[in-house]
Amino acid sequence: MNSTLQSFQMLINGAAVDAGSGRTFESMNPYSGVAWALIPEGTVEDVDAAVQAARAALDGEWGQLTGFGRAALMRRLSRLIADRAEDLARLEVTDTGKLYREMAGQATALAGWYDYYAGLADKLEGRQIPTPNPNYLVYTRREPVGVVAAITPWNSPLLLLTWKLAPALAAGCTMVAKPSEHAPASTLEFASLFAEAGFPDGVFNVVTGSTRETGEALAGHPGVDKVAFTGATRTGRAVAHAAAENLNSITLELGGKSAHLCFPDADLEAAANGVIAGVFAAAGQTCMAGSRLIVHEDVHDELVQLISDRAATIKLGDPNLPETEMGPIANAPQYHKVLQLLKVAADEGANVVCGGEPDDEQGGYFIRPTVLTGVSPDATIVREEVFGPVLAVYTFTDESEALRLANASPYGLAGAVWTKDVHRGHRIAASIRAGSVWINGYRAVAPSVPFGGIGNSGIGRENGIEAIDAYTETKAVWVELTGGTRDPFTLG
Repeated sequence: MNSTLQSFQMLINGAAVDAGSGRTFESMNPYSGVAWALIPEGTVEDVDAAVQAARAALDGEWGQLTGFGRAALMRRLSRLIADRAEDLARLEVTDTGKLYREMAGQATALAGWYDYYAGLADKLEGRQIPTPNPNYLVYTRREPVGVVAAITPWNSPLLLLTWKLAPALAAGCTMVAKPSEHAPASTLEFASLFAEAGFPDGVFNVVTGSTRETGEALAGHPGVDKVAFTGATRTGRAVAHAAAENLNSITLELGGKSAHLCFPDADLEAAANGVIAGVFAAAGQTCMAGSRLIVHEDVHDELVQLISDRAATIKLGDPNLPETEMGPIANAPQYHKVLQLLKVAADEGANVVCGGEPDDEQGGYFIRPTVLTGVSPDATIVREEVFGPVLAVYTFTDESEALRLANASPYGLAGAVWTKDVHRGHRIAASIRAGSVWINGYRAVAPSVPFGGIGNSGIGRENGIEAIDAYTETKAVWVELTGGTRDPFTLG
């Protein structure tokens, strides 16, 4: 064992523990390309223990708390997150290669999610329902769905965990989380805050593992009541199948191939800035990446020039430095996937305006910001999610063609409209087949605004009031008012 590496432990039933196997695996720093942390190699038995702990908490002290009690604990957690935001941000930078300038703000913003859902925890109201039979009082109760399995990705580990955990806690659920093997450290560190905030043991548990076995065991565990997953569409299908075996509900936030539609009346400098934010921020490693630019033929050349000029000056380097604008690809498998897709694009005739290759001067997993033109709507680079800093550009001639091209994708996560025509902006936003659409903007999220996709981009919504619905069940209660009896062989 390398004693110079930082060691982390899992959280099961309120205790920081090593894996039952006693084994660990290394987490790699994508900027340096070397290991920096030792992570427990969790087993199926560890998953069992975590699920049992979550069930015991649900049936015990946590399950007896009112919404007011849950809200108080969530606000304590929020304050601790704000206090530790710097440490959590640095861990995510080290583990994912994302910019400190982004992760510092993201870690600080996490507290707002728990505050928002704490404000809803004590407002989960039922209702009294009139019925045709006057002899009954009928009311409903909002009750937690139960034990939640959360399987989270490597690109924004804590934010995408929070999109599941905050509404789940507000609803009264308990959770077992399994972070990606490529970026598990921040989740393990975050888990240590729960005891300090005063949560009962077992409310939140974390199990880690480097193979598919741990995640599969959690997704298909018979002691789980709901599965919430963020990640690739292919993996999401497998998670959905595993959950279906237990007839569990699911929330899936999957891949995307989101489109910017830029009309000739748009502010092209603003559009260029928005496109850059949408596809080169986070090195394109975000499910909502605006990786397709569908631009009117009259302004194609001017907009491509604006984007490529700025893309060519994006400063790559150490993600911890304030001047760095783009970090590395987060792990070796993803790095090689992006390079393979760039090769396919070249083979299919794409024109590389800028980028298109690794930045070997940086070391690590760096790929230069890439703008491709001359692609057809059927090109592989247009159809497949890249999850890297690659923009594919093609043209339209009228509004109907723009919409047809935008919607010619099995994905439906996000999109953008760039136009000064307010009527067209709203009209196009209504017609884009996606869960989120920005008009003259891109890549903005908030705890109060629902987020999710349709088609191959997922099932259900995270964030907003709607998210709590995914973590509650509605129970109807009938109260007979007369004390009398009735014909037992009739309905009602």
